[in-house]
Amino acid sequence: MYKNSLIACILTLTCFILIPSLGTAETDKVIKSMATLKAETEKIGAPKVEGTDLYFGSWKVSNFLVKQVVKKRGGAATLFVKNGGQYVRVATTVNNQDGNLAVGTPLDASSPAIAKLNAGEPYYGEATVFGKTYDAGYEPIKNASGAVIGAYFVGYPK
Repeated sequence: MYKNSLIACILTLTCFILIPSLGTAETDKVIKSMATLKAETEKIGAPKVEGTDLYFGSWKVSNFLVKQVVKKRGGAATLFVKNGGQYVRVATTVNNQDGNLAVGTPLDASSPAIAKLNAGEPYYGEATVFGKTYDAGYEPIKNASGAVIGAYFVGYPK
């Protein structure tokens, strides 16, 4: 009887200790990937929008940068440009439901990240992207005057 109680106690403690640390490990991966994506763009130059295109310095954003970050860190990465009330993917490693790269598609209007981004704040948490659930991070991209002109995204499938 004592042995069964001891085993139950150990299993319960393991759940309280191990399961939160697994979530922390994923969050740490997201934070490190976000830092890498931001550092890579900062090396290129200050962000700006010309027309509907996002630039860092004189470099127009393309999939090359997000692919390099994913090659280093894994997961998925996207750069969005803000166009009116939407955040549109201008570079991504995310595929849509058809299996094609999702360049040109907007961030889902029901995403909890939108309100945070519009307020100039980051969003870290769960995100559903084209039916797949990710441990994700979104951070605003701001121009020299501090206006939100786009967003960074990194995520790891759950």
